[in-house]
Amino acid sequence: MGAILLFSLAVSGSFLFAGDARADFRVCNGTQNLVGVAIGYRAKEGWITEGWWQVPATTCATLIEGELQSRYYYLYAEDAARGGRWTGDVNMCVAENEFKITGVQDCFARGFQRMGFKEYDTGRQGSWMVQLSDTPGTQESQN
Repeated sequence: MGAILLFSLAVSGSFLFAGDARADFRVCNGTQNLVGVAIGYRAKEGWITEGWWQVPATTCATLIEGELQSRYYYLYAEDAARGGRWTGDVNMCVAENEFKITGVQDCFARGFQRMGFKEYDTGRQGSWMVQLSDTPGTQESQN
């Protein structure tokens, strides 16, 4: 298909699952295909990108467990079956296989690929969830 797929976003200060409050960064796959996900964030050692989380159709994955430490997080995802991508304007490094990369400069020179990540401003919320969808979505706030 090759078309760029769009992110739908749901935000929550505290998610409730089976009565337990959770603080983490989650991605939910609302498509009918397997999706590979990478995340970027700022840490003490600099910019970090990590991947790949394989998120099966209609399931969720926790990318960061516990209270979120940064305000901004960056996401890139690919549909494994159709080749569609969820992208943004912030260039960061990714690798073909499982990776944790420090730094976002000189991706190609360091043997990595460069992809456009979408920025999410969490507003310093402790929890955040991104919903991947085949169709354009809207921003929602859940309390």
